[in-house]
Amino acid sequence: MHRRVRLRLWHALAAGLLALATAVMMGNSSSPQAAQLADSPPDSTFFSTVEIDSGATVGAPANGNNRNRGDLWPNCWSDDDQLYGAYGDGIGYDESYHDIGVARISGQPGSLEGTQLAEGDNVGQVWNADHTRKPTGMACVGGDMYLAVQDLAFNFDAAPAATIAKSTDHGRTWTWDKSKPMFPDGVFTTVMFLDYGKAYANAPDDYVYAYGLDHNWRDSFSDKVPDPVDLYLARVPKGDVMNRAAWEFVSGYGTDGKPTWSKDIGARKPVIHDDRRVYPDVYSDRISNMTTLSQGGVVYNKPLNRYIYTSWTEYTFEFYESPTPYGPWKRFDSKDFGGYTWTHQKHGGYATTIPSKYISADGKDMWLQSNVCPCGGGVPADDWYAYTFSLRKMHLEPYKETTPDNPADPAKNLAREPGTARTERVAHFGNEHFYNDGVKDHSEDDWNDENKSASWWGYTWPKQYKVNKVVYTPGKMFGDGGWFASDLRVQVRKDHRWTDVTGLAIGPDYPYNNTAGPGKTYELTFDATAGDGVRIIGTPGGSRTFTSIAELEAYFTG
Repeated sequence: MHRRVRLRLWHALAAGLLALATAVMMGNSSSPQAAQLADSPPDSTFFSTVEIDSGATVGAPANGNNRNRGDLWPNCWSDDDQLYGAYGDGIGYDESYHDIGVARISGQPGSLEGTQLAEGDNVGQVWNADHTRKPTGMACVGGDMYLAVQDLAFNFDAAPAATIAKSTDHGRTWTWDKSKPMFPDGVFTTVMFLDYGKAYANAPDDYVYAYGLDHNWRDSFSDKVPDPVDLYLARVPKGDVMNRAAWEFVSGYGTDGKPTWSKDIGARKPVIHDDRRVYPDVYSDRISNMTTLSQGGVVYNKPLNRYIYTSWTEYTFEFYESPTPYGPWKRFDSKDFGGYTWTHQKHGGYATTIPSKYISADGKDMWLQSNVCPCGGGVPADDWYAYTFSLRKMHLEPYKETTPDNPADPAKNLAREPGTARTERVAHFGNEHFYNDGVKDHSEDDWNDENKSASWWGYTWPKQYKVNKVVYTPGKMFGDGGWFASDLRVQVRKDHRWTDVTGLAIGPDYPYNNTAGPGKTYELTFDATAGDGVRIIGTPGGSRTFTSIAELEAYFTG
């Protein structure tokens, strides 16, 4: 048994028991993907649809030149209208490798260019033996820039120290207290500055805000230190960022819901606590049972008046939103990319951020930065495609209350309506578009190397529709899966919750084995209802527990 699985077996058992109790209290969960513990953030109701590309499509420069330009890329938008970012372990826009560097990113996605500014000992220092230095957060405040640099163990499993460096010449030179780290002892050592837009212009006051994790930048795979399950928030006057004594931390909440602040870091209280674990049971000898709070970024989306925290695990992106910097934070999506290996078309990544410079005027469209290192096994050893400043599209549609008004029309496939967003556990090959493109002779599946109990394929909409039939065409059948093993049913999303339909009939009878497809179509009819989403869901079959799909249609026949 993999050491990680063996060490965490009791965690999985405890999580399962608590999840069972929670399920009894809550009824149908909106996301069967991972057990939601009682003290993790609730599901958000702010967005109706979420769309995220399966892979990066642009970078700086364009993806495809296969250069190891570096990873992490915390970034900020400065007063000169340029974006600045810091990278780890790469050549940046120089021809020499550096463990840390800073660059300027010019232009817009699709026509980005990078310029090298500083690197190595000119950016930060290492405080502990057998550690390296990594950038974790960046803030552009007026014409000044601040960069958080952490000590990270060579095996990436502990972060014992961090400090802040300052630049007054747009990233060319940096200064910091070289006598001691600003944050020692593994406390608040993954520092992520809140992105408040160009030159910090969207900040509501005269403070700079920063979030922090203790112990490590992500789940500690070796369990050398505790896994981060708490995200903390600090603030410091804009003119005093380099003065550690001026920093204060959220220490609780008053009766009005607003935070109290303390300069005593030992009195800090988390603004997010999430001890969920994803991928608790995998088939291969791979990392499993991971916590969900990691080094990413928090951006203020001004047009939507929302704060968005982008986190990640080894195989997923995790998203949270809040109306204020301090909460209440809620989970609004988890994008699953499945177990390795990945491709250019479909890959997850780490160090997820949304640069405020690339948010559209209405706040609905943005670009998400993340990286994949060939060193981790996700892609071939010489594939640097996403090991650069690497972006993919993301679209968020805020929820609006609507009344269903679609007339009965047995020929109108609601899966093709404008604004339709696909929802599935995972798309193995990144071909989510397959199952509502009208073509029934190709195949996608949700293999992800996890022993999972539920598979689903469906749609969410930015408005409500009446619906009473879905038509499911399975994709390929494999020796180890591709079919539903039991309990195939239809759910409709109402009031932000997935609910089983009534009066369900399936014709022809679904066989619950590998004779279910391909080339066969099943009509699932049910009592007429309405909602802003519909999906099929059931227990996946085969020795690797996954299902396949060629097409999924949705209708209201009257």
